[in-house]
Amino acid sequence: MPTASHITSLIKSHFEKDDLRFTTICLQIAAHEAKNGHKTLADDIQKIVDRSKQIRPVLRPINRDLEGLVLETYPLHKLSDLIVPRQLKERVERVISEYLQVDKLRRHNLENRRKILLSGNPGTGKTMTASIIAAELNLPFYTILMDKMVTKFMGETSAKLRQIFELINVRKGVYLFDEFDAIGSHRSSENDVGEMRRVLNSFLQFIEHDTSESLIIAATNNLGLLDQALFRRFDDVLHYYLPSSQEILLLLKNRLAGFEGEMNFKSLLPLLEGLSHAEISQACLDAIKETVLSDKEKVEKEILVKMIENRKAAYISFNVI
Repeated sequence: MPTASHITSLIKSHFEKDDLRFTTICLQIAAHEAKNGHKTLADDIQKIVDRSKQIRPVLRPINRDLEGLVLETYPLHKLSDLIVPRQLKERVERVISEYLQVDKLRRHNLENRRKILLSGNPGTGKTMTASIIAAELNLPFYTILMDKMVTKFMGETSAKLRQIFELINVRKGVYLFDEFDAIGSHRSSENDVGEMRRVLNSFLQFIEHDTSESLIIAATNNLGLLDQALFRRFDDVLHYYLPSSQEILLLLKNRLAGFEGEMNFKSLLPLLEGLSHAEISQACLDAIKETVLSDKEKVEKEILVKMIENRKAAYISFNVI
């Protein structure tokens, strides 16, 4: 039998239209019933919750003033899709766990991590992490195109930034400030212009005073370029790197699931050295498409090697790898 606290919270979340909180309480009730030996009931509740996650709310139009600057999606990535070091994955799980249990934290005058900075090479999982957090929390995912904001709206960037933070406040979701280097560079940079210093100062003020229920995530490819004043505005900083040998093997197994043939993945490690998670994933996808179009059931090593070499060739031409 659910506790009085569960029932009260369930009713409250329903009438407040807090779907995330409603789902969380349902899962707590399932865990409570399982602990009391009511496994069938617990499984039934879990199945209902899982089915509900497949039903995505209809996307609402973005303010016309922000069209082209803010992209709204409902991602379908899962936490199991994220192939990163265990310590990093645990920190991502902690962000999700704290959000789901924010009421418990607030009873002790504590707040959940809401403002996260992601740093690392392109293609190492920063954007995927943000989309996974949104998917796991069943929240809409908003991508703010910072480079476009700076180039297209020079002179009114601060005003656009204010509108974005107003959106963050009124529409709960996960907001990713992509290509954050566009505004986050050091304020004393010799190449900086007055406009960008004003934009950065505006961002610092907006994020510091933000008290919304949204998650704010910024992604940068070069942490060294960012103004040091930014760091204390974020609750956590996560660092991403090119995949290790073990992570490459896990990526191949994960991305080729259902199509992997009889091949020794370890023999491919020298060929994959220097490629990012995204490039390895794309090579696997290319190999799967080639396999399907060739009317074959499993990816052959020759096809996968060809797709990997195609990926590397683009970089070797520019001495990137």
